[in-house]
Amino acid sequence: MNERKPAKSGSKMQVSDVSPKQAALGRQIQDRIGQQLRAMYNDVMAQGIPDRFTELLKKLDQRDDEDKT
Repeated sequence: MNERKPAKSGSKMQVSDVSPKQAALGRQIQDRIGQQLRAMYNDVMAQGIPDRFTELLKKLDQRDDEDKT
């Protein structure tokens, strides 16, 4: 499996490194990105939680309940 390597110190881009002209997106582009993100989010939410995940969550809750008593 591919592992992510931590970024090297000092390699992160700072907000001050980008001028406002470079960072600004037009209102139309922002609206389109927002529409696409909402559509993707709605698709993911409509899929629901797989049964396997639900079973795992129930087992974790049971373990937590047992640990508390």
